[in-house]
Amino acid sequence: MAATETTQIPLGFRAPNFTLPDAVSGREMSLNELKGENATVVMFICNHCPFVKHVNAELVRLANDYMPKGVSFIAINSNDIENYPEDSPENMKMWAERLGYPFPYLFDETQDLARAYHAACTPDFSIFDKDLLCVYRGQLDGSRPGNNVTNDGRDIRAALDNILAGRPVSSDQRPSLGCNIKWKGNRRT
Repeated sequence: MAATETTQIPLGFRAPNFTLPDAVSGREMSLNELKGENATVVMFICNHCPFVKHVNAELVRLANDYMPKGVSFIAINSNDIENYPEDSPENMKMWAERLGYPFPYLFDETQDLARAYHAACTPDFSIFDKDLLCVYRGQLDGSRPGNNVTNDGRDIRAALDNILAGRPVSSDQRPSLGCNIKWKGNRRT
């Protein structure tokens, strides 16, 4: 496991469109059908990463708290399943059902979407406003496996609360930290 931070890029970019299969339903789903009325949270996660396992319960709480407020959550797995079979769509479905994900868990087999979103790690979070412009790229909270910081989603909750209140999202954004995305051929390009 190589600890990797979110790639910091200028905010304001438009969410790249996509259509990907949902591991649970088997349906193809697009950004246009999944986007939220007020905001959309795009999360690159996977099944085996200890950083993701550490935050899974909070991801479910966060989504359950904010989905009724017009915020959409979309989880995407872009890992190479040939070398990391625990991240296969069959295992994605098992994990999503076991954990009670209230959001779709999409599989990015080509890894093109991870590249388009500049995703570098799992978990990797981007929040888009109602116009699908990125207003946040950072951590869920300061909690990491073993650091004894409360796992409460405070950074993403603060960003979403500002969006919902019509206030700007703070530009003080700390990158997420997690396992690197498992690129095919062990490289990003």
